[in-house]
Amino acid sequence: MADALYGDDPEPAEQFPAGRLCVPVRPGTCGWVTRLFRTPVGGRTAVAFTDPARLTAVLGADQPWIRLSEPALRALTAPLDIRELRIDPALTAPVPHSASLPMAEPLRRPLTVLAG
Repeated sequence: MADALYGDDPEPAEQFPAGRLCVPVRPGTCGWVTRLFRTPVGGRTAVAFTDPARLTAVLGADQPWIRLSEPALRALTAPLDIRELRIDPALTAPVPHSASLPMAEPLRRPLTVLAG
């Protein structure tokens, strides 16, 4: 009976292509490069958003981005041994206070940017 009820349901772990994504980039020596981030537990990850409004809400209006498909983004990050891709991340952490930052209100940033 369970087969009749649940036989056609996809497995929760099945991944479906996300389509064209908005991928944050930064200037590099040879043009624009994909921004990489760290997860809260320190793992390296690529980040993408399903629409520009979501990217702007998390990273700000000044964040440059490009359109890439999920397979293209995975292909770009695979040589860097980055296998994780976070789509539409919403969790943020406050930036630690520094002497150069005003103490009025802490900035909020998504994940942690990898250098280089």
